Amino acid sequence: MAGDMQRGKKKTHLPFRLNIVFFIVFLLFGAIILQLGVVQILNGEEAQDEIDRTENTTTNIPVPRGEMYDRYGRVIVNNEPLYSITYTPPKGVKQLDRLELAEKLAQYINMEFEDKLSTRDLKEYFFLKNREEVVERIKDKDTKDMDNGEIYQLQLDSIKETEVTSYDNQTKEVIAIKKELDKAYALSPHIIKNSNISYEEYSSVAEHLGSLPGINVTSDWEREYPYGNTFRNYAGNITSREQGIPRDNLDYFMSLDYSRNDRVGTSGLEQQYEQVLKGTKEKVQYEIDKNNDVVNSNVIREGERGKDLVLTLDVDLQEKVDQILREELESAIQEAPNENKHLENSVAVVSNPKTGEILAISGQKYNRNLEEGEERFSDTSHQAVYNAYMSGSTVKGATILTGLHEGAIDPGQTVNDRAIKISSDREKSSYTPNIGVVDDIAAIQQSSNVYMYFLAMYLGKEFDYQYGRPISLQNDTFQTFLYNFNQFGLGVETGLDFPYEETGFEGDNPADGNILDFAIGQYSTYTAMQLNQYVSTIANGGSRLKMRLVKEIHDPPTSSEGLGPIYKDYSPEIINQLEMDADYIDRVQEGFRQVFQTNEGTASSVFSDPPYAKYNMAGKTGTAEAFKSIPVNGGETYRREDNLLNKTLIGYAPHDDPEIAFSVITPYLGNDTPTTGISNKIGARIGKAYFDLKQEREKEGVGTQSPQENAEETQEE
Repeated sequence: MAGDMQRGKKKTHLPFRLNIVFFIVFLLFGAIILQLGVVQILNGEEAQDEIDRTENTTTNIPVPRGEMYDRYGRVIVNNEPLYSITYTPPKGVKQLDRLELAEKLAQYINMEFEDKLSTRDLKEYFFLKNREEVVERIKDKDTKDMDNGEIYQLQLDSIKETEVTSYDNQTKEVIAIKKELDKAYALSPHIIKNSNISYEEYSSVAEHLGSLPGINVTSDWEREYPYGNTFRNYAGNITSREQGIPRDNLDYFMSLDYSRNDRVGTSGLEQQYEQVLKGTKEKVQYEIDKNNDVVNSNVIREGERGKDLVLTLDVDLQEKVDQILREELESAIQEAPNENKHLENSVAVVSNPKTGEILAISGQKYNRNLEEGEERFSDTSHQAVYNAYMSGSTVKGATILTGLHEGAIDPGQTVNDRAIKISSDREKSSYTPNIGVVDDIAAIQQSSNVYMYFLAMYLGKEFDYQYGRPISLQNDTFQTFLYNFNQFGLGVETGLDFPYEETGFEGDNPADGNILDFAIGQYSTYTAMQLNQYVSTIANGGSRLKMRLVKEIHDPPTSSEGLGPIYKDYSPEIINQLEMDADYIDRVQEGFRQVFQTNEGTASSVFSDPPYAKYNMAGKTGTAEAFKSIPVNGGETYRREDNLLNKTLIGYAPHDDPEIAFSVITPYLGNDTPTTGISNKIGARIGKAYFDLKQEREKEGVGTQSPQENAEETQEE
């Protein structure tokens, strides 16, 4: 009975515990139901928003660059269309995903890998394929104070080179594709391959796009130059996709909405007009969900390819000037190979003196020691802007105008041209000694140095010259010369629309002897571009015009060919007007005419005879004593070669209504050789080439049309 009583107690105790458990469970379920109710009723909308949360991301898609045309609408630089395979990665894509994609893509395309894969590239591939093994290798290393990058480097270091050097070509191809995929930024198209893509590759990838996430087949472009190397130095260069934005200018370009792999101009007009040539990128907004999947996209700005440049260049004249320089250089070197052993190049600039527009700009170098694959001539046209030379007597027009304007001489004032001597210095005379009595015009015609010496002395208030005695010029004489020369563009920038131009050496030692040398062009140095602006200023009657390489900027065409509407037209821009009296300028113009067209003129033997006489050209010759530094011992040291000549020429035509102005510099000829008239011949042939082309175009009706009309005719041909 006692046992029965105990069992009774247990029966009543167990249900009580169960009730407590059930009650607790009931409370928990109640709390859960209550919480669900709160979420559903009070926070339901917010919770649903979190489930449906998306992110908007904007990306830019590059467009082709603008093209370049010459003044008659002929294409100088355009875009050659290319097959292109691109990769646009989603957000959050993993390395293994890219490796898998690279392995698939390798089945359809051939990827160059020679000289493109580093040992690190191979090790990174090994790591992805053998991750657990590599991680195991460094498990005993103390990495608690290392960041992820340091740990990863430690892992790569544990991979031996012998483990990766035996990869076959197929594997290396996969690694090269993977390396290119890794360069892509999320949601931004990146070119995987755009050169040497066969039609079979292109079509195979297109057929399998469904299994290649992010891969697309499209078109790309590459700069093309229909006229080869003609004008290439001034058209300039752009970076490749691999180079992208130059590191030195990374922050600047990134602030302007560029991507790191964008192609940008690095020299010439490509650099100068980068902001109009680059175009407007297409802007696309992507809607991304929590899983980094694109759920929607919207074009918020249409892309537009870059604007086109119509250059001031006449490409036909450019080619003729290039040829003239090559022929005259070769002739001079072959006629006097020993005397002209240091002669190697010549530069020339041709412009419209009434507008400042550059019609041709050339430089040619004669390569004496040809190696296999090299050509006899190479383009050195950059020297017209970058290299300054002693110019000699071509500056005497500026000297005379300075003297007339400052009152140092009067119109028609004469000087007896015979040798002078200052203190113990050697005698100074004209190139042709003892010319006799000359006035300002005859001094230009016959290139009298002595006249310029006395002009400089009068400018410096030295009126008591005596043979063999010292002179004393006022302290501001040199600055007065510089100020007046600057008005012509000598010693200052010409305003050329180009990334850089040299201004030459003005000199910083205003000693009396240096001032006399300055007056005859034997002290300061100038570029061919500066000499062209100087002679243009005299030719047009006193307006110093900004030199230009670009005539117009056009919007992209609405059709696929030709030029679009004008976006910007560059009218002639006057930098300054000469302060000199118009009558003084007339006297210098007459002196320039006599240099070319009268018997005693220093260039009459070329310009006053057929076939050049009929073009009525005017200008000034120049000869400057020069020296050249010659490399010896493989370029480790240099020796100075003296007794060389720079032969220069400035001119314009016709003398009474100029259409062209030209400047020529041929440095480092041998002294007193029969070939020292090379620059005169070049200038005369340039003038003839211009007028011959003009006559041909008048017969064909070319030149009376706009660049747009000429471009359309060129496309039809």
